[in-house]
Amino acid sequence: MMISTKVLGVAFSLCLLFSLATALLTPKHDTEIALKLKAATAIPIDAPGDAELVSSEKKPRIGVLLLNLGGPETGDDVEEFLFNLFADPDIIRLPKPLTPLQDFIAYIISKRRAPKSRAAYESIGGGSPILKYSNAQKELLCKELKERFGLDVKSYIGMRYWHPFTEEALDQIRKDDVNALVILPLYPQFSISTSGSSLRILQEQFAKNAQYYGPNKMVHTVVPSWYDRPGYVAAMADLINKELDSFTPEELAEAGDADCARHVLFSAHGVPASYIEAGDPYQRQIRECVDKISAALPGPSEGVQVHLSYQSRVGPIEWLRPYTDDVLPQLGQQGVKNLVVVPISFVSEHIETLEEIDIEYRELALESGIENWRRCPALNTDKTFISDMADMVVEALSQPSQTVTEACIANNCGDVEEFDQRLGFTGVQGVGAEADLRAAGRLRDKERINGRVAIFGLLATILIELTSGQSLTDLLGISPN
Repeated sequence: MMISTKVLGVAFSLCLLFSLATALLTPKHDTEIALKLKAATAIPIDAPGDAELVSSEKKPRIGVLLLNLGGPETGDDVEEFLFNLFADPDIIRLPKPLTPLQDFIAYIISKRRAPKSRAAYESIGGGSPILKYSNAQKELLCKELKERFGLDVKSYIGMRYWHPFTEEALDQIRKDDVNALVILPLYPQFSISTSGSSLRILQEQFAKNAQYYGPNKMVHTVVPSWYDRPGYVAAMADLINKELDSFTPEELAEAGDADCARHVLFSAHGVPASYIEAGDPYQRQIRECVDKISAALPGPSEGVQVHLSYQSRVGPIEWLRPYTDDVLPQLGQQGVKNLVVVPISFVSEHIETLEEIDIEYRELALESGIENWRRCPALNTDKTFISDMADMVVEALSQPSQTVTEACIANNCGDVEEFDQRLGFTGVQGVGAEADLRAAGRLRDKERINGRVAIFGLLATILIELTSGQSLTDLLGISPN
């Protein structure tokens, strides 16, 4: 009897050791992610250690679609790129009676702005580098997902105003037979004019081609904004701190402000003020984003002062204030000598960082007495940023999905109800949207009033410039933006 007990004890111990060894040797993170992905996408996800064999037809084919603005690759592309930009109703929102004039107005503006824009692109090498950086981010993201999570993912670039257009990316997604798609705008903060515009294109394509992109063929989920993610905040703070640390003792001694020898100016891309009045969450998200990043920087007690401004306004209408080209002279008048400028709305270098900030604003700063200029680089292929993007994708696949339409409604893109009626839908293609649509209707009323005022100013400017042959800023004797 004693022998039997010992035998049983040894056997039990061996079984326990075997179980522990199996647990330690099994790639646990892959299995856990697989279970979460199954729950999120309703698609069986294979992972090491899964006992269940899944047919090849049901295996997941995960894709990640990165959305961005796009940019002309050569000087010859500039005018067509500008036309695509200004023909977008989310960039220039016309009252309904004037919507047939959208392309005509875009044609006039692109013609007028092309020479100046072409010269700007020439100053940074002849074309935009945004696709180069987006492709690098795409490749590193796939590598990170494979190495850290064991996920085989295909990624795609969908540009809004130049090649590869979002529609081109969708064609490739369909050819690759992707059945689980994460949509990730490369804009940290949501705006109707950026993420919203790209999501509208997807919304329209999904609705028109449900046989390819419908829920029975492909599930999708959207990450509409990610400005408050700890990884993103940490990556931005690290880059800014490197620039702050680069000031020499001699430069710090020159500071006109003895209490704060170093200043940080977050320069965000502007949007028309009417968009914010109509419910665009962009300004709120920018402020929250700056607050979070600033909390990871030295404060006033350590000699650092933070400021926020907005750049890249177009036309005679009111945009978000304060304007960057107003703030820089003000800082100069205050005796600021050491300044770090941070492009907060952008994750890769392009015309508005390399030309507008690095050339135009730097020159203005020097003229204003700001002698020691630093510009924080865009995130580009920063390791912390790429790692956080991979986390974002896995979390998106692990959580309940948010459809394109739901993301638009949640962020007050407006006109969703009219969009559905135009395509013949009965009700909105989302969940729990009724209250949001009523609110969106009230916002649209205010937006239409703002739109009429804005377009009156725009048309008046075009008429003056066409009849005089000069720009409005030249006629008024003021510097162009």
